[in-house]
Amino acid sequence: MKKSYTIAVVGATGLVGRKMLEVMQERGLAVDNLYPFASARSAGKVIRYDNRDFTVLELTEENVKKHSYDFAVFSAGGETSGTFAPIFAKTGCVVVDNSSRWRMDNSVPLVVPEVNADALAGHNNIIANPNCSTIQAVAVLGPLHKKYGISRIVYSTYQAVSGAGIAGCEDLENGAKGLPPKKFTRPIYANLIPQIDVFLENGYTKEEEKMILETRKILADEGLRITATTVRVPVFNGHSESVNIEFKKPVTLQGVLETLKAAKGVVVKENPADFPTPLDCSGRDEVFVGRVRLDSSVKSGVNLWIVADNIRKGAATNTVQIVEELIRRSGT
Repeated sequence: MKKSYTIAVVGATGLVGRKMLEVMQERGLAVDNLYPFASARSAGKVIRYDNRDFTVLELTEENVKKHSYDFAVFSAGGETSGTFAPIFAKTGCVVVDNSSRWRMDNSVPLVVPEVNADALAGHNNIIANPNCSTIQAVAVLGPLHKKYGISRIVYSTYQAVSGAGIAGCEDLENGAKGLPPKKFTRPIYANLIPQIDVFLENGYTKEEEKMILETRKILADEGLRITATTVRVPVFNGHSESVNIEFKKPVTLQGVLETLKAAKGVVVKENPADFPTPLDCSGRDEVFVGRVRLDSSVKSGVNLWIVADNIRKGAATNTVQIVEELIRRSGT
């Protein structure tokens, strides 16, 4: 008999929190009881899930400790996760966190289930969901690294405003009306912003650093040479990435295509003119890859174009997939 689970959703009224609830229901996750948590501003609201109504609770230590949970899925920011993930974890439940707070903690697995599910073994009740742009990249790079050995990666990303939450979407909508931005440092309507997150001392942004460090951790290769430029674009949903890869072993175009076709959760657009776009992937859980071609400027290299729905696969779906994998491994 299929077991039902008690699940807490922290940040349940936010963009990703709502999408997590939607994905949980779509994928048939057996939920016996649901505890949606949010800030005091959202407490008391009612969330509809699986034809049942659940009242949003204010996220306080007292409220957390009133109940027990099998899993807690978080999408509430790094500071909140740093405070409350350990509180949930101490109740015995497993936390899957979407913020950057735990990703580079050596004691916390950073997981994309199709790529490194084995990293879940021996977790300490906190598991990190990678950055949205990293998730879709490693879904494609993981099988290629396993077969050919990657020596260098050049990331150039074109990231949708939904990656900045509701406020990012509002900046794009309001920009079309001639209103100034509130979330971004520059207008995003009819514009590009080559800055995602704050600048670091070395001139890279925090988003670029995330992609570099997280890719190394997920692929379990600290020696990987990686550079990145991340750009915010006036697209509502769906991140796009141009990725240049150099390999240790010789590659052929056919070999790369066959490897990607066999990869879990990856859709390959083999015809160069049939390239994927953000609109193609919106509402989908797969990672799409196209414009696959050899890089003739290096001994063994490939160029790829990778697109995915950043709110679904880049956040909500990957989180739910981690929970599903934990359930599968537990045998319940």
